Amino acid sequence: MDSAYTEIVEVLKGYFDGFYEGNADKLKKVFHPNCHLYYAPDGVLQDDSMETVYERVRDRTAPLVAGQARSDQIFSIDRSSSGSALAKVQIAIGDRLFTDYLSLLKIDGRWQIVAKSFSWVSISAGLSKAAE
Repeated sequence: MDSAYTEIVEVLKGYFDGFYEGNADKLKKVFHPNCHLYYAPDGVLQDDSMETVYERVRDRTAPLVAGQARSDQIFSIDRSSSGSALAKVQIAIGDRLFTDYLSLLKIDGRWQIVAKSFSWVSISAGLSKAAE
């Protein structure tokens, strides 16, 4: 396995840990400060800055504290060059099962998430779809 892939997997582990533990400081290590999160509930674009995301993470009950089982999964990592990648991952937070598309760039010698787009389903809907 090449070192870039291993480095990206480590970033994704930090991503999973930060959201599961509700730890904004861990998330700050994997997200570039200029990153934005994009989603479109009901077809309306939402654009959240990282400070908005960190505030949300600090204010909610972390899945770890709630006793929620982890549901982290890496579906794919696609690298188009030595410094650009796209990861498709899944995580569970509360009653939502998220599918996230993470754009990563290698900046200043380390991989960082520079953009995220995502959608979600309720956990019960996601699990029933997985059983189909």
